[in-house]
Amino acid sequence: MKTLVLASNNKGKVSEFNALLSDLGFEVFPQGHFNIPSVEETGLTFVENAILKARAACQATNLPALADDSGIEIDALNGAPGIYSARFAGENATDEQNNQLLLEKLKETPKEKRTARYQCVLVYMRHALDPTPLICQGTWEGTILFEPRGNNGFGYDPLFYVPEHNCSSAELSPEIKNALSHRGKALHLLHEQLLLRNR
Repeated sequence: MKTLVLASNNKGKVSEFNALLSDLGFEVFPQGHFNIPSVEETGLTFVENAILKARAACQATNLPALADDSGIEIDALNGAPGIYSARFAGENATDEQNNQLLLEKLKETPKEKRTARYQCVLVYMRHALDPTPLICQGTWEGTILFEPRGNNGFGYDPLFYVPEHNCSSAELSPEIKNALSHRGKALHLLHEQLLLRNR
């Protein structure tokens, strides 16, 4: 198995990536396994932040690395919180605090104007100087509910309404969510790209 560093310590992401990339001969380890500190996300886009994180993980370990940057864009808020999704309500904000702030900002927004989408950008780098990193993007369209629903998932999932299933993302089973989600879509694209590259 080839070791792949994930520029994150999120256990859910580690198992998700392992499940999808194991058939390509990769074993995914979180950056904490190598004592790599989190890098400051100074980019202004999802892709810039993902490249920063992947490059830092490559530099620290001399191993290939994978990073994702993701978040939610709300049309009524001109795309906010976007890259600031995890820290929308402040630097160490909880999911609940971020959700409360989002509901507060949208309280005057009618149902038909609450369109939103989750975005995920994945970056795979073979080494820190990789001139052609693989960049894969996935998008998941939905709307924002007026109150949280469901206990699965994380982040804005309790507020993210999935029209085709008539429920929130937090009410979906993990299997269905992974098949529909922005990260699931980006991961499948990455799998295809790595398959082509490793032929």
